[in-house]
Amino acid sequence: MVKSGIRERLNLTNLIFILRGLAIGLITGVVVSLFRLAIIYIFKLFIYFYHLINQNMWLLIPMVLLSFLMALGIGTLMKHEPNIMGSGIPQVEGQLAGNLEMHWWSVLWRKFIGGALGIGSGLFLGREGPSIQLGAAVGQGFAEMTKHTESERRILIAGGGAAGLSAAFNAPIASTLFILEEVYHNFSPLIWTTALASSISANYISLHFFGLKPALQMINIQTLALSQYGHLIVLGLVLGLLGYLYQVMLLRATDLYNILHRIPVFYRSIVPFILVIPIGLYLPQTLGGGNTIILSLVDNKALTVLLGLFLLRFIFSMISYGSGLPGGIFLPILTLGAIIGATYATSMTALGILPAKYLTDFIIFGMAGYFAGIGKAPFTAILLITEMVGSLHHLMPLAIISLVSFVVVDVLGGAPIYDSLLKKLIGQNEIDLGGKKDRLETPIFAGSKLENKKVLELDWPENSLLITVRRGEKQLIPHGETILKAGDTLVLLTEHQNRANLRTEMDDLSGFESL
Repeated sequence: MVKSGIRERLNLTNLIFILRGLAIGLITGVVVSLFRLAIIYIFKLFIYFYHLINQNMWLLIPMVLLSFLMALGIGTLMKHEPNIMGSGIPQVEGQLAGNLEMHWWSVLWRKFIGGALGIGSGLFLGREGPSIQLGAAVGQGFAEMTKHTESERRILIAGGGAAGLSAAFNAPIASTLFILEEVYHNFSPLIWTTALASSISANYISLHFFGLKPALQMINIQTLALSQYGHLIVLGLVLGLLGYLYQVMLLRATDLYNILHRIPVFYRSIVPFILVIPIGLYLPQTLGGGNTIILSLVDNKALTVLLGLFLLRFIFSMISYGSGLPGGIFLPILTLGAIIGATYATSMTALGILPAKYLTDFIIFGMAGYFAGIGKAPFTAILLITEMVGSLHHLMPLAIISLVSFVVVDVLGGAPIYDSLLKKLIGQNEIDLGGKKDRLETPIFAGSKLENKKVLELDWPENSLLITVRRGEKQLIPHGETILKAGDTLVLLTEHQNRANLRTEMDDLSGFESL
């Protein structure tokens, strides 16, 4: 009786999911760290090949043949598992929303090999999107092998995705927030505690592989004087405009490949594989996701070089991603933002209206603002850049420039880039998920149409049932007279295949789009 009473007083749910998150994070940390190492060694091998070709041009022939073989191999992987194409973040978001379903093992090993080959070859793709999908696959596999329910499986997938990004960038706090803000669109305690636990354990493993140094550690960082804050508004406007342009061009990049109708969809990667060869021969320092480029900008003060680098990175990142190769846009976006920031600072310094000592700072501001505008995830942008750079000097400037860029893209009608990519994806790839029961959690924000309304006063979507109102730590069983308040989280039951539609209907009912 005493033991039974103790069990009733203890709430072990969060603790259990934290432990599960830690386990998923440890596994994901190993997988993603090996993925990063594979990319590093393949990239070094390709740089060595380009060096040999410059000494003996006859070696260009086997290099072209190798490129054809790699495009053929990756294309075959994508043909057997289309869900490994592209970044992987839209696929994970679609899976969590109920739009898509995937076979975790098929995605895991094919994404690992295809991503390592594509990114490691020097194409302008990032490791972060594939890392998130690898982590999500680990979370899904863990959930299925341990026989979790559908809602529990979704939490563990989200935790795995956070762990993947954390291991990719050594940024556990920002990784947790990115999954909540941009991918899962839910801030329930069970989700963020699981995601945070998995991010921390994955980061712990990654630090053992790559050391304690931040991913983009910079020197000569200054504290921006208040008299220079006007530059943040101007640069934020520029980043917002160029961010919207990036969104438009990226969404059309895949359509441009349709003119190559004679090349099968899964083998279009031959185009970037061939086009990258002259870049590798003459500008090998520009290859890859962009880590080294960002760090080198501090020493590059030639405006024409910066403008040329921006055009090259912008155009070829579209060519690389538009082909469908397994690779992300996360790091390429940060690289472009850093170049924009460096270009702005160099221009203003030349005009004599910005001290030269702030160049490094504006590189950092550019990364945050560009990502905040394109991804429409300003909180993630602020924390991500803070963790990656390893400095707390810029929280206020990062907040200002992220907000300005976000507002510009929002006014122009830009949507979060991963949501837009998901909409394009599900038009091609949506499948019947069967009649399993599922849950949807919807927060009530201040100003929502649901605020201060009785349950009986609302026209609830068909094929759904409100089963719980979560208010702080309390779980309320709703009835007709229950008054909904800002800060509540509504838990609805529906068919699994109806979850995505229900989410859209609840957004309309509340008068807010999901975060």
